[in-house]
Amino acid sequence: MFVETPDGSARDVVRVVLAGQNDVEANLDIEPTARTSEFDTIEFETLVRMKLNSFRDKDRDHLRDMISLDMADASWLNKFTAELPARLKELLDDPDG
Repeated sequence: MFVETPDGSARDVVRVVLAGQNDVEANLDIEPTARTSEFDTIEFETLVRMKLNSFRDKDRDHLRDMISLDMADASWLNKFTAELPARLKELLDDPDG
């Protein structure tokens, strides 16, 4: 994490996630990107995988938001390996946490 000032909090950081590294499953490279009209962004499945890998409170909140918007559902369980399907199922089974 990078903090701009010595007294900055975790809410003020820029977090860097390295491709090929993580505790559960290696984060994918962000290539290919998806092009919008103004900028490049990572593929949605890659973002979901990164959130499931990290699985911090804020990541779970982001995933719950995606679930509530029907952006991710039980059909996604077979897209992942290792512990990731169980993590997603936990959120699908109890979306209110």
